[in-house]
Parts: sequence; C-alpha cells; structure tokens
Amino acid sequence: MAVAGLTLAWGWLAVVALVLLVGLVALLWWGRRVHRRERALDEEWRREDAVLANHRSLAGVDALPGTAFEELVAARLREDGCTEVRRVGGAGDQGRDIAGRLPDGRTLVVQCKRLAPRRPVTPSTIRDLLGTRTHFSADVALCVTNTRFTPQAMEFAVANDIVLVHRDLLAPWLNGARLASLIELNGAGLGGRRHLRTWHRAYGAARRRDRPSPPGP
Repeated sequence: MAVAGLTLAWGWLAVVALVLLVGLVALLWWGRRVHRRERALDEEWRREDAVLANHRSLAGVDALPGTAFEELVAARLREDGCTEVRRVGGAGDQGRDIAGRLPDGRTLVVQCKRLAPRRPVTPSTIRDLLGTRTHFSADVALCVTNTRFTPQAMEFAVANDIVLVHRDLLAPWLNGARLASLIELNGAGLGGRRHLRTWHRAYGAARRRDRPSPPGP
C-alpha cells in the first residue's frame, strides 16, 4: 500500500513537472515572439524616423528654386576639392547643369534634379545624362537629386557608370560627407520595397501626373 501510494505521488509529481515544463516552454516561446515583434517595430520606427529626420534636414532644400539647388550643389563640389566648377544650367545647357573637374583631374558633368520628394527621377533623365557625358567627352557623369530614383533609373545608371546621389545620400553630403565616398556607393542605400513603403508614408506616393509614362512599343 505504501509503495503504491508513493508511486502514485511520484506520478502526480511527474505530471505537474511536465505541465510546468510545457508552461515554461510556452512562456519562453511567447516572450521570444513578443521580443521579435517589438524589435521589428523598433527597427521600423527607426527607419521611419531616419527618413523623417532626413526630410526635416532637407526641408529648406526642397523649397529651393532649381537654379538655387544647382548653386548649392556647385558650392558643395568646390568644398570637396573640385576645380573649374561652374553652373551652366539653363537654355542651351545641352543637359549639363554643372561642369568641372574632380580633385584627381577627371572632367565632370552634373545634372541636378530638385523635385517634390514624392516624385522619383526616371530613366529618361539618366539616358539624357549619358548622352551629355558622351557629347562633352566627360570622364564622370553625376546626377544629384533631393528625391529618389526609380529602380529602372538605378539599373540604367549602374550599367552605364553614371554616379547617383539621391536624397538619403544628399543630406550626409551637405553635412560634410566626401563626394569620393558617395561615388563609391553610387546610389546605394535606397533599400527595397519596405524602404519604399516608409518613403511613401513620409512623403506620399507619386501622384498620377507625376508618374512616368509607360515605355512605347
């Protein structure tokens, strides 16, 4: 009888221990899930905050007329050690807003696009800049914008060695980052669809009239 009672007691203890173990495992799983969700939300918040902070720091740039934006880019090029920098934008500029030389002596043509942040720079701009580089026999073609580039524009630029400085690189450049480091990045940093959703929440999606027309046959 005593042995049977002891066996029964141990059985109940085993059941209780098993229940506690299952509960502990469930609690750990739930805690890890909550932690991962909170971390994901924190990362998303940080991304949005970075985009919004960038927007705040560039709010004045967004309000500049096109010529003033070109002058700002030209001034930053001079600060970076570029020489013979001059703004040539306007009627008859043949696609170059700024011309000059990089610190290593290579010739440079620059196209500046100051747009509403919701409007991306399309491939037609980059194709025109490629033609400008060829026309002037320039060593480097650079496109600087206060917004972003479409994926197609990015792809065309990378395939043709055209340097891109988009909004997420413009702010650091205006705050002292070196042009040489931006040339190495060549437009990197725009991210994927998640970053694009964050961008749309911050600035709004392109309106129908802002969107590029589909390519012809």
